[in-house]
Amino acid sequence: MTDKLTVSVLGTGIMGAAMARSLARAGHTVRAWNRSRDRAEPLAADGVRVAADPAEAVEGTDVVLTMLYDGAAALDVIRQAAPALRPGVAWVQSTTAGIEAIDDLAALAREHGLLFYDAPVLGTRQPAEAGQLTVLAAGPVEGRAAVTPVFDAVGARTVWTGEDGSAGTATRLKLVANSWVIAATAATGEVLALAQALGVDPASFFEVIADGPLDMGYLRAKAGLVLDGRLSPPQFAVATAAKDARLIVEAGERSGVRLDVAAASAERLSRAAEQGHADEDMVAAYYASFDEPRSAG
Repeated sequence: MTDKLTVSVLGTGIMGAAMARSLARAGHTVRAWNRSRDRAEPLAADGVRVAADPAEAVEGTDVVLTMLYDGAAALDVIRQAAPALRPGVAWVQSTTAGIEAIDDLAALAREHGLLFYDAPVLGTRQPAEAGQLTVLAAGPVEGRAAVTPVFDAVGARTVWTGEDGSAGTATRLKLVANSWVIAATAATGEVLALAQALGVDPASFFEVIADGPLDMGYLRAKAGLVLDGRLSPPQFAVATAAKDARLIVEAGERSGVRLDVAAASAERLSRAAEQGHADEDMVAAYYASFDEPRSAG
């Protein structure tokens, strides 16, 4: 099999568009579809063919990659695409769908004879644009020759978590990783909010923790977005982070674990979205600390 493939990317938001561009740079033939076509049209300048509907996007494809809002959206879109999909095509499912949805997605793949790969990614806009994501993957060995060039194009490394995509082992690891990211982001916002409320210069806080075990590059990067007013375009949007936080809480509940920090983070993110920050970077949950609109300065 040639390592130059036809890849159909369904969903061209922040991550999907970046992944489509990475695939095109790697020399693959890329087709893309998005529910709002205007979100996909800019990809034409990168050599990506923009399709009118999911079925058109996947006709004759080697690999389908879904990067949609949630599991329900992925299920709906693949059902639309199914009449044009031939058996044996690899489906790379990169949507953060949650544990419950994985069973439904895998069942749909079996129904249509598709090779199902549970393959969420770690990373935000910047590493996605650079093709430097970390791919968490689970799925059958026999189809990996088709999906490996795709993973190599969008990611710096691939971590295989199992041979059964329907088991959701990659999604489970993604939820664990995202729980840390969301908690760290929420803590960053609260630190800045408390500093402002107490009249403390955030620089004093960063000086105190500098070069010690409490210092984090991620903390400084996210705090900088708030302090410098660079919340748009988002690396990872508030609305999407709120959805992921809810999936994390649900996963804990299914396993008998109470995740108080994740639950509080989900509530903060939802509140920030309601305040008008849904499409800003997830650290804009900072604003959920205040009842009245204000700046970070």
